[in-house]
Amino acid sequence: MQASQLTSRLQQWIFRLGRDETLPIVLGQRRIFILPTGAGYLFALVLAVMLLGAINYTLSLGHALVFLLAGLGLAAMVHTFRNLLGIAITPGRAVPVHAGELARFPMHLRNAREDARRALGFSFAGSEECFVDLPANGSARVDVPCPAPRRGRLDPGRLTLATRYPLGLFRAWSYPYPLLACLVYPAPISRPLPPPVAVDDPGLARGDAGHEDFAGLRPHTPSDPPRHVAWKAVARNPAAWPLLVKHFAGGAGEELWLAWDLLADEPDDETRLSVLTGWVLAAEQAGIAYGLALPGVAFPPANGPAHQERCLEALALHDSGSLHEHVPQAPR
Repeated sequence: MQASQLTSRLQQWIFRLGRDETLPIVLGQRRIFILPTGAGYLFALVLAVMLLGAINYTLSLGHALVFLLAGLGLAAMVHTFRNLLGIAITPGRAVPVHAGELARFPMHLRNAREDARRALGFSFAGSEECFVDLPANGSARVDVPCPAPRRGRLDPGRLTLATRYPLGLFRAWSYPYPLLACLVYPAPISRPLPPPVAVDDPGLARGDAGHEDFAGLRPHTPSDPPRHVAWKAVARNPAAWPLLVKHFAGGAGEELWLAWDLLADEPDDETRLSVLTGWVLAAEQAGIAYGLALPGVAFPPANGPAHQERCLEALALHDSGSLHEHVPQAPR
């Protein structure tokens, strides 16, 4: 067995690193560990030197001062331990982020004691520690950051809750391990939207006016041809009116499909996913109905927050085996 595996098993046995499936997670005595800090070891060394001096010179006041400071250190150790004892932790839902951003995992804390909890530090492995105070008989929330370098589902690992309150001589910590996950979307790459695809409307018979039927005006998008721009409407008041485009209805229409096959020239799949992510965000911001077509899965044209979330989730979980929703493929 490798040394890393032995170390992992030893840590799991000592620190009880199994998943906490029962909520809320209440920190009992068996889940809290405490050791002196660097300042604590230095404090003990100074006390030892002072004690030797008091013994050597038979100083009664020196003995009293040493024992007074030693008692203060022991009292600080008890208060540091009790600063974590009994805290109840309930994890919340993390908001999805894009690759390269910081995911934030909300933790809801509850204190059932009459004493406030001070300087509680939360962190994941390799992330920055954030601090929060928990009032007496109250609750608080802290958003623990964690780097999200890659798309997919992010498991931040075990959570470290530590404190050095009140004097910094001791560090007490615990390792809550709740079931946490955050969806990480691909990092968006900004590109012009692809041109829409012409489709037939089965509700109208052949010979209808088709795209010659004027249906109104809508905001301009990068994929609109210049001949559809309503130049006269814009010229009436160019400062107040945005660039408008004529919208036609009839037997033939147009659909915007964000298809995987449109990006065959990209160097790798991750670049394709990033470009598609940028297209989804651009189309949603412009209010255009769009469809997404990936290998094995497609979403028909629509818009709105729910549609955007489905499309971004499909891009985040592409080739991960976690996406089970399949709908008809996009038209060629």
